[in-house]
Amino acid sequence: MDEGEGSHEKLQHKSSSCNGLTSVDPNDYTIIKEGEAEIIMLAKNEVFYNKAQVNNRDLSIAVLRTFISKRKEEHAAMLAKRNKAACKASEDAPGAIEEAAKSMRDSGKPNGECEVHMDPSQNESCDISLEPFKTTEGRGPEEPKPPKVLEALAASGLRALRYACEVEGIGKVVALDNDKVSVEACKRNIRYNGSVALSKVESHLADARVFMLTHLKEFEVVDLDPYGSPSVFLDSAVQSVVDGGMLMCTATDMAVLCGSNGEVCYSKYGSYPLRGKYCHEMALRILLACIENKSVRYLPGFGPVVPQECSDCKKKFNMGGPIWSAPIHDQEWVDSILANVKSMKSCYPAYDRISAVLTTISEELVDVPLFVSLHSLCATLKCTSPSAVMFRSAVINGGYRISGTHVNPLGLKSDAPMDVIWDIMRCWVKNHPVKAQSPDQSGSVILAKEPTLQANFARAVASLSKAQAKKVARFLPNPERHWGPKLRAGRQITSKHVSLLGPDAVNNSINHEGDECNAKRHKTDNSTSSPS
Repeated sequence: MDEGEGSHEKLQHKSSSCNGLTSVDPNDYTIIKEGEAEIIMLAKNEVFYNKAQVNNRDLSIAVLRTFISKRKEEHAAMLAKRNKAACKASEDAPGAIEEAAKSMRDSGKPNGECEVHMDPSQNESCDISLEPFKTTEGRGPEEPKPPKVLEALAASGLRALRYACEVEGIGKVVALDNDKVSVEACKRNIRYNGSVALSKVESHLADARVFMLTHLKEFEVVDLDPYGSPSVFLDSAVQSVVDGGMLMCTATDMAVLCGSNGEVCYSKYGSYPLRGKYCHEMALRILLACIENKSVRYLPGFGPVVPQECSDCKKKFNMGGPIWSAPIHDQEWVDSILANVKSMKSCYPAYDRISAVLTTISEELVDVPLFVSLHSLCATLKCTSPSAVMFRSAVINGGYRISGTHVNPLGLKSDAPMDVIWDIMRCWVKNHPVKAQSPDQSGSVILAKEPTLQANFARAVASLSKAQAKKVARFLPNPERHWGPKLRAGRQITSKHVSLLGPDAVNNSINHEGDECNAKRHKTDNSTSSPS
């Protein structure tokens, strides 16, 4: 990121307060600004920073803002309910006293002989019991305490700094890392960002698992964003979050979760993945099932819950899972987050991408796990593909619901069973014949069966989503080449990383290391040479 001479002067000006930064050579560092936070990245690959994760960080900030807002609303509703109960109790109290006095008169006991008043300690007890019924009207609603946030794997601390600088109403932000260099960089960046960061963010050198297990129910928000799998941190993380708090989790080991190595996925998450077009949603549901942490009692079964063969293609089933099959989105939350993002557009560097994702999620069927791909269906049948609008219309005209999915632009979610989906495709193939195929192929077996549903491909009103009807972009291209996760911190950058980082970044790093080596060699030669 080019900051120009102004950044170098700024760094020199602040170097007196940044005790950990001794060099002000412009070639040794880069100032990276994201949102309201700035971090100092040294030229060496010592601390991990992922530029592509700006989408993740923006979305996390939007979720955190909504969480704080919802928390205040719930707190205000609780106080209102308590005040209403107190008012009702105070209104009922005089009647209760009169009832007690009438009862004493009827019993013939004079005032003062009541057992309730014989022991002075009972009067005190009576006063204490009436205290909760005192109304709090006129005092105004009390605010809940600012939420305390834990970023368990902080690296440079950029995420923690953005939370502190950008989220209103946030409390203390604790940034952890078990790498000494990362903690030094995080502390340097805290000082570099000024008084707000210094007052709210603190950095510690600690193992995140040990820290969370020794700080049980202490944080309203715990954020896990490791380089790779979060599975080893999940048990301690859910114990560190208070009841009613929020756990934010990022998994970047998508190759494992999407089925490249099923055994590794099972060992880490307790679930076996399947390789299909829906693999990214399945990965999300595997992670959610792992986080659930509910004890399940297993008993012997009486047989398979599914037949041995598919009723359409007669092939054997591939079994995967277990996965989270309940809704993965709360529609009210999604709408609230999307409204917040749109109202604060200038505050999100990745506004276009996160608003597109949230828009797609807001129109997605929440009660349908996984999805089908129209192109995969056509590839199985070896037929031309109907347009998405025509296929959607056929499903809707058949009395079922259908929507897109946020993980795949070609994916379609529907509550129509697979035999209905295949009937629609059989009807399509009747009007668009295919070449003869081997009878043992899946497509031939599927097409050999006559459809029981006569598909109607007439365009339905709801065949386009609201976003599509308004021509709102839902899936955006990467903003630049070589966009994605970068090299793990500490690894030496070589020519084999060109496809990951780009030739310019690789050449600059190699040249910089070469200059350092030459400088060290020159210094060594001077120190060992004898005086003439």
